[in-house]
Order: sequence, then C-alpha cells, then structure tokens
Amino acid sequence: MNTFAKIFDHTILAAATTPEQLKKVCDDANAYGFCSVAVNTGMVKLCAEYLKGSDVRVDAAVGFPLGITTVECKLFEAEEAIKNGAGEVDYVINVGRLKCGDTAYIRDEMTRMVALCRKYGVICKVIFENCYLTDDEKRTMCQIAHEVKPDFIKTSTGFGTGSATVEDVRLMKESVGNDVKVKAAGGVKTLEAAQAMLQAGADRIGCSASVAIMQEYNQQS
Repeated sequence: MNTFAKIFDHTILAAATTPEQLKKVCDDANAYGFCSVAVNTGMVKLCAEYLKGSDVRVDAAVGFPLGITTVECKLFEAEEAIKNGAGEVDYVINVGRLKCGDTAYIRDEMTRMVALCRKYGVICKVIFENCYLTDDEKRTMCQIAHEVKPDFIKTSTGFGTGSATVEDVRLMKESVGNDVKVKAAGGVKTLEAAQAMLQAGADRIGCSASVAIMQEYNQQS
C-alpha cells in the first residue's frame, strides 16, 4: 500500500456531476488507494456502491458549500449520509455566526456534529472557510475545536473566494497542536503544493487533482 496516497480525500463536488463521472473517480480512488472519495450527500449512496469491498471511505460534504443551514438540517443531512454509507463527514460552519461573535452557536453546532459522528463511529471534519475569516477568527475556531475535539479542522470548501494556504495550515496546526488534525483543501493541484501543506502541518489533503499528484509522485519515487 502506498501510504502517501492515503493522505488524499479525492473530491468530486461539482453541481453537474454525473454517475459516470463519479464511477471514474471511485475507480481511480481504488486504483491508487486514496483515503476517501468526497461527494455531496446526494451521491453518498451511489458512491458507497461503487466503493463496496474497498478500504476507500465515502466522505460526505454536509451544509456544503455555504454552511448557512440550521444545525438541525446539518445533523439530519449528516445522519442520512452516514446511514447511506459515509464513513467521514466534512461540515461547513456558519461563517456569519462566527463573524458576528456568536461563538456559543459555533460551539454548540460543533459539539452536536461531533457527538453525532462519534455515535456512528465516523470521522468528523470542520470546514472553517478561511477566505472569509481574519486570523483572530481562525484562532477562535481553533480554540473551540481544541475544546470540542473533532477529528480534523479543514481550511476551505474550494468554493469560496480563496483556497488553502500554507500560512493558514501552519496557523491552524500551531493553534490545535496534536489534539486535532488539519486538512488542507482547495487549490492543491501539484505535488509541490501538496508537500508544502504537509510540511506546514496538514495530515490530510482534499483535492480533485489527486491522480495527477500521485502520477508525479510515482515518477519521482
């Protein structure tokens, strides 16, 4: 098994994704041995069928990509995705609530999402969407995560105004230490970029360029 391949959540999140396109992504994920295939919740069941018998997990994007739905909606969406075969959940925070200083809402949402994932034994990742946040707001999110302890905190959806940066990954890792892992997502398209994220402290990378990166990696190995 190529352990480098296991850092990747191979993503297919476009609105116009077809079953045929999803099948190709799942086949690639199986061939390379990626950690997961990240999909919108409406495709979780089909993705699970395509990955049946594989150790590649289904990663469900919840409240995606805006994060403005209610906590109850996110919990329902996450639970349905888990019952349909998701082994990991990436949910988007309510950015507006954070920016107006309602940290109690953010903490409650994270606590309930983590508890739901723990109940079913699946991985929980919290998407900050850093392109909309100040460094102080990122640190506030990290402090809450350090207390609540999701499995991962994640830089971006890839659908905002900016993507993952080395600086953000470093800030997040320094803030949470070893208690919570960091996922870099959005805009990681080359082996050099992926390695820079890992060196900054990322434990997982979400991208659609996973195959190209692995091809580049294998050529250098």
